[in-house]
Amino acid sequence: MIREVKNLSQKEICTDSGIPQGQYSRIENGKVEPSISTLEKLAKVFGVSVSEFFNDNDLQKELNLPLLEKIKLIDLLPEDEQQALLKMIDLAISNKRMKDNLQQIITQ
Repeated sequence: MIREVKNLSQKEICTDSGIPQGQYSRIENGKVEPSISTLEKLAKVFGVSVSEFFNDNDLQKELNLPLLEKIKLIDLLPEDEQQALLKMIDLAISNKRMKDNLQQIITQ
């Protein structure tokens, strides 16, 4: 949830946006759909565009803003440095999978 990723409380969001806390809670819990003006207020508080609320919802649920910022910066690096970083990432992922598999074998 973007609010949690941004480390904000519902109260902070409501104070900064002017949206009543009960209304915000219902929006966050999916009980009501926000109006365009409410979306604009929330987008401003979160520092995102309104359209980002409508992008891949699964991605939004797992949003890791610091990681996304790093990915944007990696795109500015020369191609050879990008490739080196991708290899390191692949190695880290492989290492994690092997550890997980080993742990699963041990616990069986």
